[in-house]
Amino acid sequence: MTKDTRFVGLDVHAETISVAVAEAGRDGEVRSLGHVPNTAEAIRKLMARLGKAEQLRVCYEAGPCGYVVYWQLAELGVACEVVAPSLIPVKSGDRVKTDRKDAEKLARCYRAGDLTPVWVPDAAHEALRDLVRGREAAQRDLFRARQRVLKLLLRHGRRSPEGGKNWTKAHFEWLGRQRFEEAPLEAIFADYLNEVRHALERVARLDRAIDEAVESAPERTRAVVAALQALRGVAKTTAVTVAVEVGSFSRFERARQLMAYSGAVPSERSTGGPGKARRGSITKTGNGHLRRILTEAAWHYRHPPRVSHALRARQREQGEQVKEISWKAQVRLSSRFRRLLGRGKPPQKAVTAVARELLGFMWAIGREAEARYLKPAKVAA
Repeated sequence: MTKDTRFVGLDVHAETISVAVAEAGRDGEVRSLGHVPNTAEAIRKLMARLGKAEQLRVCYEAGPCGYVVYWQLAELGVACEVVAPSLIPVKSGDRVKTDRKDAEKLARCYRAGDLTPVWVPDAAHEALRDLVRGREAAQRDLFRARQRVLKLLLRHGRRSPEGGKNWTKAHFEWLGRQRFEEAPLEAIFADYLNEVRHALERVARLDRAIDEAVESAPERTRAVVAALQALRGVAKTTAVTVAVEVGSFSRFERARQLMAYSGAVPSERSTGGPGKARRGSITKTGNGHLRRILTEAAWHYRHPPRVSHALRARQREQGEQVKEISWKAQVRLSSRFRRLLGRGKPPQKAVTAVARELLGFMWAIGREAEARYLKPAKVAA
């Protein structure tokens, strides 16, 4: 940083961007420059008006507008960082919030070094992540559609044959034989059942799209996805979700940083002098998509350690170190789950603790896979 450096804060919205500039130096002036349209041409003119690209340091909050502004500034050669909104300092007595004040605060805090940048994916990685999240949304819609069918039948005393599982081929055949005397009820049941079939087709279609996208992904991404599947409870969909949500395992120097990124670490309030630490529920201040898929995978560790035929097939092309980490994860996490239950912990809390530690084993495997393709980078989480 030089005395000519300018720190620019952008409050980005769909149609407009509020701009503020903080001059270099602790006592440098912080002033608002008003609003500009959120277009590539307006951003280019703004940067040209502010000075040379090498003198500018720009930041804005991560939000619904994505990383388009970041990519535009990168093309212009301007240094830009996207910062975590939840980690921006807030004054408890400040009750006035405007676009102008937000931009000024960003510029001032950025100059002081009080902002935490987030990792920004490239366009290809962002596209794959959107696809995976779209599949997650489709799976939620399928769950809701199935629930509508079952609850409708339950309200009218219709239950599937005893001993049969829901949503198998036999269950669908039984559903197809259901008839109602009332025409309105017959119409809504047919509509609900048709929605389930459409949701199933949608999930299957997105699964095929994910398979095709992974096959065309960079070799490093394919290696990470394959290596993660060496873990119990981590099939292809789970592995792809973890890989795209984490982005790069090498940007985390320690496993605990990745655990904090997921929001699966316990909160703590131990003020008031030395003494016993007082911890509460998990913070949930992290990646919710990653946390959800981890919890699903962690339920597999309630069973004793074993290598099934499916798991052995997924491990076939992996090295001995990855297999060793996978087995170590099974032994430790299965034991931890039973130990927590023995202490009287509810299964939901036990599986959350197991999910947090499972992410640590994923970190070890992910870094091992990435080490073959790039030098580990030390980037703030």
